[in-house]
Amino acid sequence: MSDDIRTIYLAGGCFWGIEHLMKALPGVVDTDCGYANGTGAADATYETVCTGRTGFRETVRVRYDHDATSVDALLYALFAVIDPTLRNQQGADVGSQYQAGVYWIPTDAEGEADVRRVCGIEAARHPGFAVEVKPLENYFEAEEYHQDYLDKNPDGYCHVPQAKIAELASMEFDPAYYQV
Repeated sequence: MSDDIRTIYLAGGCFWGIEHLMKALPGVVDTDCGYANGTGAADATYETVCTGRTGFRETVRVRYDHDATSVDALLYALFAVIDPTLRNQQGADVGSQYQAGVYWIPTDAEGEADVRRVCGIEAARHPGFAVEVKPLENYFEAEEYHQDYLDKNPDGYCHVPQAKIAELASMEFDPAYYQV
């Protein structure tokens, strides 16, 4: 592992499946589930987020080795398992907390440029593109029972098919996919 560990925040419906997917990808060193870009710490609980009044999105913090993978590869995997035209929904999950989004750390200019480039390409490919693309405002880790949920509950609900996770984890990403 290199010393170049970076972080991106990804929302794609229920965070259980997105976390499970990201953990399976080469170059990802750590993940956790949480709530991003909402009203504040006092509202960062599952019960409150589910009211739909907090602005929070179920989000996965992804720490990755930049020498082993890229924002392009991580976003390719995300876009392979979500419908980028849906608002406040992915799979059977409906509500504002399930809005898809890609968030970068505000001080990460390179990460922002990569996110904007890739999401711009995806937006051009998908009329009605509805994925939030913006800087991270805040992030609070979700309750412990949400962390590594599908490892603890292998038969738990997931809108991301296990076969798709295995396919994405074993494939070699072609950087030309997001060349402009």
